[in-house]
Amino acid sequence: MGEAEPRVYEIRIHGCPTSQEALALQDPIERLLCPDPDHAPPCEIPWSFTLADGDDDASTALVLGVYTSGVRAAQVADRVRVLVGETGPVAVSEGEAGDWEELIEQYRVEKGLGSVQNGRGQ
Repeated sequence: MGEAEPRVYEIRIHGCPTSQEALALQDPIERLLCPDPDHAPPCEIPWSFTLADGDDDASTALVLGVYTSGVRAAQVADRVRVLVGETGPVAVSEGEAGDWEELIEQYRVEKGLGSVQNGRGQ
């Protein structure tokens, strides 16, 4: 039995007091996911970042979107947890594919599956 079909997962790093502090976590997480930014494509796991409201009105969450299997998303979340330490709780959940279309497109292009038709006549 092969690896499960990839899906979009969101890994949320909660508890960042400001959006600037949340954004400051991007570089170390990028290095965790892609230690050699000059490597030949594809990346092992397609990924992207966004910001979201935190658990309360006074915090921000950094959201790492990944397109992979659930097992691998959990492994990435564990690695991120170790990296951020006490910065804030890290949670993983399935994401909405429509919110992360660039990850799916990146996966398809890098796997040689062609471009996704988006229904807009392209």
